[in-house]
Amino acid sequence: MGWRAMRFQSMTGQAPRRRAARVMAMMLWWICGYGAMALRAEGTLLESPPPAVAAAAPERAVVQILVSSQVPVFDAPWRYHPIRRSSGTGFVIEGGRILTNAHVIAWAKQILIRRYQDPRLLPARVVFAGHDCDLALIEPVDPKDLEGVKALEFGELPAVQSTVVTCGYPAGGDQMSFTRGVVSRIEVQPYAHPGNRSWLAVQTDAAINPGNSGGPVFQGDKVVGVAFQGLPGLQNAGFFIPPEVVRHFLDDVKDGRYDGFPMAGVGFDSLQNPAYRRLLGLTDDGRGARVDWLRPDGSAAKVLRPDDVLLEAGGYPVGSDAMIPYRGNRVAAGVAFQQAQAGEKLPLKIWREGKAIDVLLPMEAYTGDRLAGRQHDEPPRYFIYGGMVFTPLSANYLDTVGRIGRDPLWENLARLAYELHHRPVEDIEGARPEPVVLAGILPHAVNADIGVRGRVLVNRINGVRIEKLEDVKRALSENGGARHVFEFVGPEEGPIEAIDRAAADAAQAGILSTYGIVSAERL
Repeated sequence: MGWRAMRFQSMTGQAPRRRAARVMAMMLWWICGYGAMALRAEGTLLESPPPAVAAAAPERAVVQILVSSQVPVFDAPWRYHPIRRSSGTGFVIEGGRILTNAHVIAWAKQILIRRYQDPRLLPARVVFAGHDCDLALIEPVDPKDLEGVKALEFGELPAVQSTVVTCGYPAGGDQMSFTRGVVSRIEVQPYAHPGNRSWLAVQTDAAINPGNSGGPVFQGDKVVGVAFQGLPGLQNAGFFIPPEVVRHFLDDVKDGRYDGFPMAGVGFDSLQNPAYRRLLGLTDDGRGARVDWLRPDGSAAKVLRPDDVLLEAGGYPVGSDAMIPYRGNRVAAGVAFQQAQAGEKLPLKIWREGKAIDVLLPMEAYTGDRLAGRQHDEPPRYFIYGGMVFTPLSANYLDTVGRIGRDPLWENLARLAYELHHRPVEDIEGARPEPVVLAGILPHAVNADIGVRGRVLVNRINGVRIEKLEDVKRALSENGGARHVFEFVGPEEGPIEAIDRAAADAAQAGILSTYGIVSAERL
């Protein structure tokens, strides 16, 4: 810098025209010559790369995804919210398909993709959506739209403290953005999209903003993750889905359908109390986690018992802290169970009655807790009678009514949350497969005297215990009495309401017409 400054200063005594020509020559030499060499030394080129290099550049396989989506109103399930437009990122993988996050394309009515530095918007469609692991595959409607794009390859789980680069189209611009960061830690994290699933995730301080979702995380020219979520209140931290979870998803769909990650239905607790270990006949060697609970309908209940001690899972030794060593990290033992596909058997070594034994655990996909997680792409079920709106209790429903703010019925909402999330674990026999709520009432003369106005769990109708939405329709259609009697869950026995059967039957069509509802049911 000093030499160049002196050289420019030394030319100030020359004739103006000649001096100007020399200055321009020096500037061009700096910009096109020395400056380019300096930038090459840093590994970055301002000038356009040769065609062969450009064709192989990994960012050319990254696409912007533009989505128009429409989400149902879960407490008025015949309605939909206004169309929402959002954007995300995806990248081309082997087979001419695009990998992205499931939350990017959830509830999509239209999907468009834009290739790297290409002005065209190309229509695309969903091929597979794994909402439990927040991954999805889409493809262009016309396969020729991805001709010439080289698919990206996957690498291995990056090491903690190693450097990665996130790539995508964050909100606020249409140009690709690159952010460099360090892998901070690797552990099991809740996945926000399903809401009730936790899988292996990688934390990085590389910026991951809205619009980055679904974009590749690079280490060199290999993809080592898929950007997918941040953590509110935590600065300079984002998370990406590691290659292990991605490969599980891609292997799952090879047979033409997505089964989902298997759930064994078992929980483990640490076994670090020396007295308890002696009670079970174990030495204090830091190995083994105790079986704490078993879901009665889970596959683990077929081969495990309470107080069994898990010594190994899928070849990984299990510590007394219920953790396993995993590629240089220490993670929850559940990661070993996440390696298997539905239908496979996972080898376990357990300690039972004073000796170690080997067992095979059948791994099965589980949907029994579907309502406790957020649902996507399937509109909510409902049934309307006499202006009374019945719908299944779900996480989506609680999310909807919870946004309304402080409500005099907050005690009812607390009971609903207990019924959805806690009763299936604490009171298995009393839990309902599909709890049903009275979501609200469409005002009409026939229901004007009903005091319960909604957001309450339905217990019985005409003496029939309501286990699922179909029970509502059956209990009403099979009643030949003058009135329908509704029992709700509330303090003590809960409120009881009644409605005149003949009047409700006569008013049904008029109520639907008044409120612009095409069908009284979606079952």
